[in-house]
Amino acid sequence: MSRLTAEFWVSAYLRRLSLAGIAAFVTARGDATAGAILVKQAPLDGTATLFQRSYDMDGRRVWVVLAKGAETDVDAVIAKQRSFDPDLWVIEVEDRDGRHLLDEDGLAH
Repeated sequence: MSRLTAEFWVSAYLRRLSLAGIAAFVTARGDATAGAILVKQAPLDGTATLFQRSYDMDGRRVWVVLAKGAETDVDAVIAKQRSFDPDLWVIEVEDRDGRHLLDEDGLAH
């Protein structure tokens, strides 16, 4: 099974969010082919949740929470991650209802 490039996945994800009426922005552009991806969900209340793609015990790709709490604290985690991984993509999703669509079919890959 071939994997999607990071850039292709990001483009498809942004389109899916747009179709759902959810605002999202690429705040850090990583390696087009194989960059890791972080998704920051901000409900615009001063808090945020940071998701990272990982693998479950069966080897399937899943999204896990890397950080959660005050938005400034989550931003500090992002800055730290970017300091040692310049190929990292960061997508910020802004939705007052906390929607991010990462739990929908097709977005774990």
